[in-house]
Amino acid sequence: MVFSSRPVPQHIDCWIFDLDNTLYPPALGLFAQIDQRMGAFIMNRVGCDAAEARAIQKRYFHDHGTTLAGMMRHHGVAPEEFLTFVHDIDLAHVPEDIALRAALAALPGKRHIFTNADATYAAAVLERRGIADLFDCIVDIRATDYLPKPETAAYAALHRLIPGFEPTRSIFFDDMTRNLRPAHAMGITTVWLDNGSESGDRDHDPAHVDHHVDDLLHWLHGVTQSWTARSEI
Repeated sequence: MVFSSRPVPQHIDCWIFDLDNTLYPPALGLFAQIDQRMGAFIMNRVGCDAAEARAIQKRYFHDHGTTLAGMMRHHGVAPEEFLTFVHDIDLAHVPEDIALRAALAALPGKRHIFTNADATYAAAVLERRGIADLFDCIVDIRATDYLPKPETAAYAALHRLIPGFEPTRSIFFDDMTRNLRPAHAMGITTVWLDNGSESGDRDHDPAHVDHHVDDLLHWLHGVTQSWTARSEI
């Protein structure tokens, strides 16, 4: 379903996608696995029980953008140690998505990933989905010097790392509205994928959402079809 009727600018030629819970549905449970491993890492490093680890994890996520950023700041955690541990998950059940591949391939211009995860994990997920070859670059947490979305410095890195980047010709998809705020301020068209992963989140901020959708595939099809129809008039 599409909740905003505003047309997508036809000059868009830079398509930027979040990874987790955006290019795969939350029902696959990948982030649930990551969530569990983050809790285990915190319990081991901080020396606390599961309840306290959960509280720390969520507090750091809200206060610092990612749990990793909080663990680095408050506990001196080496980022690669954390990333390697929490992304060591089972991807065997992640299916290819032929329909998503076709929809992405039909988009004019270039496609990129902008994620708070690391590129190694992101590439593995994209490979399982059958879409890895469709993306020109992955701007990951390493590329942003471990500064996560929604830190403005992460978006400055995105601007620097995508060749010829022009915000007004770009569109950014994310399942977290707070991550759309800095993009919108840069002049990037924003799409919030409302799939339940941000349900009840205290940082929910719809003010910077240009397009509010709950089905990425359906929405992408609609955009390309409307552009084709307009070009034939």
